[in-house]
Amino acid sequence: MNKMREIYIEKVSLNIGTGSPGEAMEKSLRLLKNLTGMKPVTTRTKKRIPAWGLRPGLQIGCKVTIRKQKAEELLKRVLAAKNDRLKPQNFDNNGNFSFGIQEYLDIPEAEYDIQVGIIGLEAAITLSRPGFRIKKRRNQKRKIPSHHGISKAEAIKFIQDKYSITLEEE
Repeated sequence: MNKMREIYIEKVSLNIGTGSPGEAMEKSLRLLKNLTGMKPVTTRTKKRIPAWGLRPGLQIGCKVTIRKQKAEELLKRVLAAKNDRLKPQNFDNNGNFSFGIQEYLDIPEAEYDIQVGIIGLEAAITLSRPGFRIKKRRNQKRKIPSHHGISKAEAIKFIQDKYSITLEEE
């Protein structure tokens, strides 16, 4: 197989949306730190939505991004929380996929923390190929040619082969 066609996991992002600052935000930050061992960052609002009580700069969630070997190890644990089953609609047309976890206790090796309680989270996984750097570099940015992109079918095949995932039909 051509080395430039090999797919790999670029990053795994875990996020929790709390909707407002306060105790829920502190619990979410603590949970992500416990799960990953990394310091999470908070996400802030950009717009004012008076009906929801939001204003610019308000902390409404937190996230952490893991890359390289740690990302692969975390992905195995997170997929085990879903019983190694995903739905076709979890995948997008660019080769990425995401899913939610109802309770963090479903993740293997995750211990119950009294101060956190029971919280759910979302996982977003970005797949990549060698050569994808051209869309992110500072000088001479280019689009990824369509023949080099990762299709939904290729992403599903990669995840099934590497992580033994079964696809649920609707």
